[in-house]
Amino acid sequence: MSDIIVSIRNVTKAFPGGVTAVDNVSLDIAQNEFFALLGPSGCGKTTLLRMISGLETPTSGQIIIGGEDMAFTPPNKRPTNMVFQSYAVFPHMTVEQNVAYGLKVTGVPADETRRRVGEALEMVKLQALANRKPDQMSGGQRQRVALARALVKRPKVLLLDEPLSALDAKLRDDMRMELTRLQETVGITFIIVTHDQDEALSMASRIAVMDKGAVQQVATPAELYEHPRNRFVADFIGKVNLIEARVLRQIGRKLDCEARGLGRLELQSDGLVGAKVAVAVRPEKLKLSMAEPAHGIRVRGVVQNVAYYGDTSHVTIEAVDGLGLSVTVQNDRRSGGAGVERGQQVWVHWAPEDSIVLTE
Repeated sequence: MSDIIVSIRNVTKAFPGGVTAVDNVSLDIAQNEFFALLGPSGCGKTTLLRMISGLETPTSGQIIIGGEDMAFTPPNKRPTNMVFQSYAVFPHMTVEQNVAYGLKVTGVPADETRRRVGEALEMVKLQALANRKPDQMSGGQRQRVALARALVKRPKVLLLDEPLSALDAKLRDDMRMELTRLQETVGITFIIVTHDQDEALSMASRIAVMDKGAVQQVATPAELYEHPRNRFVADFIGKVNLIEARVLRQIGRKLDCEARGLGRLELQSDGLVGAKVAVAVRPEKLKLSMAEPAHGIRVRGVVQNVAYYGDTSHVTIEAVDGLGLSVTVQNDRRSGGAGVERGQQVWVHWAPEDSIVLTE
């Protein structure tokens, strides 16, 4: 990866009382990249973002921005700017005044301030609302004001702390596309913190999945989803079926194993594995049929529940040995539904290559 703008080296943050929020994290983030820090509440992602911004100082390690170690540099001396979850726009100021505020307090001349404010408002498509007050605007528009106010300072890195969590679902979807467009337009590095998997997958070029202060995997959205490194990543990114299995033998990449409810399976593994593994398979990879399929991994079960979500239905199956499977069915006909009902016996089947062997 060329043109690294942020390099985090062995960064640890320990708080009084023995709480280690970030534990020896190392990351490289490229210039013009849309990078996401993703994980559950308390995983350390926000603390890491605050250390990049300068709002927290690391206990140990280096935070290199633009080639300079800034681990102990104050926020106002860093080439970064931050957009908070709460927007933090001034209610008594107009949109234009909000965006101009940071330039005025740093002594930027009036003519240049007007020009840069105009450019920032154009970026976020708020030129027509320049004279409005925040209480006359929607949540999405106020979020755009906060973005413009951050961008007008021309930071090398824009930091976003759960910027869409206060918006309703429809507006959140719209703002995801808007943020992606904006990042491509301004051509600077965006680092976003989120606990929303869909948000990270749909916007980021790369994602760092965190848990208990440590980075579990850094990869593109597709790689994280299709090739998770461990059970935590597989379970946290989207939905997954995890099936316990016992390895009988391994020859090269070929595994001969016995899986709960499925019996003997022959699977592929990228490396050497131990005696116990988990077989992971995404719900949309599973298929339902009334007759036993001729090929693939297959098991018979009883439909326990059918949940209708409009574009898809989620079907829960109970198979032998208490094996529970979740199947996502695409509702591609106007008749709707998954074509099955509770209590019905069905076959669940999938291609062996759609199985992921997890050792951790």
